[in-house]
Amino acid sequence: MSVKILADSASDLSTKHYNEFDIEMVSLTVHLDEKEYEDGKTISPKSVYDAMREGKSPKTSQVSPQTFKTIFTSYAEANQPLIYIAFSSELSGTYQTGKMMEQEVKEKYPDAPIHVIDTKCASIGYGLVVLRAAQLAKSGAGVDEIIEMATYHAKHMEHIFTVDDLEYLYRGGRVSKTAAFVGSLLKIKPILHVDDGKLVPLEKIRGSKKLLGRIVEIMEERGTDFKNQVIGISHGDDIERAEKLAEVIKEKFNPKEIVIEMVGSAIGAHAGPGTIALFFLNDEYK
Repeated sequence: MSVKILADSASDLSTKHYNEFDIEMVSLTVHLDEKEYEDGKTISPKSVYDAMREGKSPKTSQVSPQTFKTIFTSYAEANQPLIYIAFSSELSGTYQTGKMMEQEVKEKYPDAPIHVIDTKCASIGYGLVVLRAAQLAKSGAGVDEIIEMATYHAKHMEHIFTVDDLEYLYRGGRVSKTAAFVGSLLKIKPILHVDDGKLVPLEKIRGSKKLLGRIVEIMEERGTDFKNQVIGISHGDDIERAEKLAEVIKEKFNPKEIVIEMVGSAIGAHAGPGTIALFFLNDEYK
């Protein structure tokens, strides 16, 4: 029986990807205007960004335990292998909830072939890990091979990104009020990355003009084997800059493919409009 891949909506993959590789998806929840929405299903990222531009502060919450329990139980009863590849445990409680429900379901079905992996990745960086696993699953690979490959890609996935306004990260508890205020005042644009699943500032750039050039330089310093890689770019409703970044990368590194997607509602609610994120491997593509 083929292995099924489960991801959550923080992977920022498109419906096309889910359909092409038969990936199952669970949604994080977005809270806006006193209503609850399912990320990737019942709210568009654009509507979240427009609300933020109007000064609203959307909130998010993790996937519910009951959602995982229902899915895991159905796979346990069918004895079908399922690998849930999760959003970074440092940025959401969704992985921990999935792990807890895996253990609960296995109390009743001890031999259930259910596996939960923490990628420590986010957005399309996480999405690329899911896609690699799903490609293997589609080609008939076994559980061990898929877990090994997903773990490798997650471990070596670089996240280099910038936000248009530090205020959004402050509201989400990611930077201090002082940093947000000083950054906005001085027009400082931060370059951040993800280290062991956590958001970590890397550099500060004064003004926007040098930003994309510096991001490409960091890619060259940290990455390798670009010709064999699928590079990921995600953006907070700024397709123009995302495509500009993609053009520079194509010209300089000629990668195998570049996937461009909008940062989804759940991550976008914290990063804000104007976010640009770049994802690539710092080791050879496998």
